[in-house]
Amino acid sequence: MPRGRRKSPQTKFKAVLELLRGERSAVQVARTYHVHPNSLTLWRDTLLSRGHELFETTAPSTQYEKQIADLEQLVGKKEVELALLKNFLGRTA
Repeated sequence: MPRGRRKSPQTKFKAVLELLRGERSAVQVARTYHVHPNSLTLWRDTLLSRGHELFETTAPSTQYEKQIADLEQLVGKKEVELALLKNFLGRTA
């Protein structure tokens, strides 16, 4: 049996919101979005357990700043290696 296309995050969010509103059952919402009701339940549980991360502003920026600092340090090391190799070969930078 062929597997269906993966659902976009927007589609998952819309389906879970519809489920949480309680206007229709999980089976009805699942049929609308062509997913299994178990998948819909997993999406709901993920949103409820990790939804607070949407409002955290410091964590992602701190993570990116650390990654940028690490990459800048790596570039600096490579520049030093390149200068040493050029000097070793008798070329001036």
